[in-house]
Amino acid sequence: MPNVRLLNFLHLHLIVFIWGFTAILGALISLDALPLVWFRMGLAVLFVWLFILFKKINLRIDRKTLLILVLSGLVIALHWITFFRAIKVSNVSITLGTLSTGAFFASILEPIFYKRKVIWYEIFFGLMVIVGLYIIFRVEIRYVEGILLALVSAFLSASFALINGKLASFYSSSVITFYELLGGLFFLSVFLLFNQQFSFAFFKLSVSDWLYLMILSSVCTAYAFIASVKVLRYLSPYTVMLTINLEPVYGIILAALIFKDKEHMSSSFYLGATLILLTVILNGIVKNASKWKKKSNAKTVSP
Repeated sequence: MPNVRLLNFLHLHLIVFIWGFTAILGALISLDALPLVWFRMGLAVLFVWLFILFKKINLRIDRKTLLILVLSGLVIALHWITFFRAIKVSNVSITLGTLSTGAFFASILEPIFYKRKVIWYEIFFGLMVIVGLYIIFRVEIRYVEGILLALVSAFLSASFALINGKLASFYSSSVITFYELLGGLFFLSVFLLFNQQFSFAFFKLSVSDWLYLMILSSVCTAYAFIASVKVLRYLSPYTVMLTINLEPVYGIILAALIFKDKEHMSSSFYLGATLILLTVILNGIVKNASKWKKKSNAKTVSP
């Protein structure tokens, strides 16, 4: 079991790296946030459906679960819309840095979702993330709209991870992903239809936009989405959310390499990002030490 947890933890880091690249694609795609998310979810639904057909996975679920999945699809759609909108009005670094507050939101919400006691170090590490953000944004106030949008996105992301944490133990990750993406696509389609935004121009995209959308919807959505749900069987939502704090680190490095001066930030920003990275490392150390201590105590009292 420890080896399984380690493999899933490493897999999670690969997923987070891919999510870091998602922000880069969001900046490269010329579409506004809403149509960008609609195309992303539509193409991703197609890729997941093809995967399900290939694996011959049964899509049958009960109505109550279907309703939960469809509604959680709306949550992820809103998360992506606020995420990409934050990138458009600020930049990749600001958006990814603020998204780190997801761990703090998870530390507050997880005890409510799972009806357990609050663990002191979860709050402590969540507050460390807040301190890191304070260091970053005390000199970046000009990006206030992007910061607020990214905060909303972080809250929605934490809520979404908690919902999936409960469902991942009972259903296939691809089935969960399919219905959630389909649900999000449904709500966005209804909104766009009633606002009369579907037109020939809506579907007329540049070659580069189609290329980036294909990468975004296949690797960064279909694959990463299914994989992220699967690791929740072995890792807690809080650990997942805290590890996602590495997304800014990966994304910021990629953004600096690709966009160069456009993503150049102050020294305070990089200090805050380093604090966030240390928080992730410390969380892993404390959690492993706590589990080792529990196992040692169990062996001591065993007959």
